[in-house]
Amino acid sequence: MSIFEALMLVCFGAAWPFSIYKSYVSRSVEGKSAFFLIIILIGYVAGILHKLFFQYDLVIFLYVLNLIMVSTDFMLYLRNRRLAKIHQQIS
Repeated sequence: MSIFEALMLVCFGAAWPFSIYKSYVSRSVEGKSAFFLIIILIGYVAGILHKLFFQYDLVIFLYVLNLIMVSTDFMLYLRNRRLAKIHQQIS
């Protein structure tokens, strides 16, 4: 297990709860990019697959945790986009 890989995932992972909270509270897609979130999701899936097929160790749990957080943020993005369309139709 690489301590540097684990530290990188912990640092990246530390930012996602704040992003999720902001997405949930603001109910807005301002400052968010679906394309960016999808790229991050693909990266975490690639990291998980690498751990499963080539170098299985406990760091895989950090990849999974980050994948869950980014997926949550992406789902909130979809919700907020839907809410914006509804609000626009009402206005």
